[in-house]
Amino acid sequence: MSMHNPMIYRALAALLGYPQPDLIAALPEIRAVLADDATLVAAVEPLLQRLAAGELIEVQQDYVQIFDRNPSHSLHLFEHIHGEDRARGQAMVDLIEEYKAHGFEPVSEELPDYVPLFLEFLSLCEADEANRLLGDAVHVLAHVAGRLVESGSDYAGVLQALVSLSPVAPEPLSVPPIRDMDEALETFGPGADGVEPLLKPTLPQIAPVNFYPKGSGPAACH
Repeated sequence: MSMHNPMIYRALAALLGYPQPDLIAALPEIRAVLADDATLVAAVEPLLQRLAAGELIEVQQDYVQIFDRNPSHSLHLFEHIHGEDRARGQAMVDLIEEYKAHGFEPVSEELPDYVPLFLEFLSLCEADEANRLLGDAVHVLAHVAGRLVESGSDYAGVLQALVSLSPVAPEPLSVPPIRDMDEALETFGPGADGVEPLLKPTLPQIAPVNFYPKGSGPAACH
């Protein structure tokens, strides 16, 4: 595990985003941020080289193929725990409340469990808080890393880098069945307010954020 450096989380978050010209231009800066940790550099170097050398349209198509067309590679943490079950909606609500409690107001339209957004939050936490949250999410991150390794994707290195930063060793996930949003809407239907079912709270109280129900306990910034 490396010393806490908020910029590391931001650098890894950037690498997990959809490739755009500004990301390609920032690759030297990202490499410099990671340069002090040989483990991180080794993990992400193949992706850095791929992004730097490839045609933008090709790396964009590669990204879509990997993340948008393969649910097992999803960068939404709770999808790998709850699938599209209603419990995922409550987990989303809990995480949003966790963000708000620490003054983090995401400007992204992404769901709160989107890994790059979660990493941006970690970059704002104190070291012990970031380590605690990362340690709770590491089981999911390692799971996705394993699936990316199986598919031969260089993006696996970014998830492996995050695992290497965690103070907690990952444990295997019990993978839920994955259904798409259309099926969830057909099954549950939107509420009277038109909110999609996965985003509706299912419990009256806010429970502690917990990325890994089988773990030793919830993790949260304090």
